[in-house]
Amino acid sequence: MTSEYPGAPARLAASRRSARNPNRPPSGLPTHLSSELFARAKVVRLPAGRVLFREGDPGDGCYRIEDGLLKLTMVSKSGLERILAFHGPGAIVGELAIIDGLPRPMSAVAVRDTVLKFLSRTAFEQAFAKKHPELCQSLLRLLTKRMRERDKALAAASFLKVKGRIAQTLLELAEHFGQEVEPGRIVIRQQITQHDLAAMVGAGREYVARTLKNWRRRKLVSRRPSGCYCVENKALLKLEVKYR
Repeated sequence: MTSEYPGAPARLAASRRSARNPNRPPSGLPTHLSSELFARAKVVRLPAGRVLFREGDPGDGCYRIEDGLLKLTMVSKSGLERILAFHGPGAIVGELAIIDGLPRPMSAVAVRDTVLKFLSRTAFEQAFAKKHPELCQSLLRLLTKRMRERDKALAAASFLKVKGRIAQTLLELAEHFGQEVEPGRIVIRQQITQHDLAAMVGAGREYVARTLKNWRRRKLVSRRPSGCYCVENKALLKLEVKYR
């Protein structure tokens, strides 16, 4: 059974450095610019489960995550949640607001206790936009990258079967949050629930649970006592990403 959001795997942002590219800045901005941009920004502390902003709220600035984990979501009129992305330390969220100032297009919720720094649109325009023209170029590259990721997600929504979307999501989680403990064996260092996976791929939790049970039996994935998933065989799991 699928939800009314039959979409592709959510876009994922690293809370840890990617095993594939350990030098990639999680924010998408050059490190020195990101540091200067948020040097005097206001610190915001968000308990687990608390909403940072909701879809439709004023776009008054952006945030950089210092610690913790956020999820970006949209909710249907019937109350079904779709997780669009997870973001961890170093990632910037709400960046569109400092460019166009329009209302938030989605909601942001703390998955666990989270510390952020808030930069208002006014402060950005007055202190940085004119002083650092290269920052605007970096932001444009960041937005372009995220548009490409959304295009990829849209393609997967159109052509991937549900089981393939689950496999692709686990592989993306392993890419962005994983630690390779053996060749092809990657522990995902975030406690992602079956409900989270279902909301990410647009499927019923029961279907996700059955699929994971089958993959555990086949030793493709496992669940650690800590609650973290482990991709036991990356190569075999990739074979589950089947297009229509």
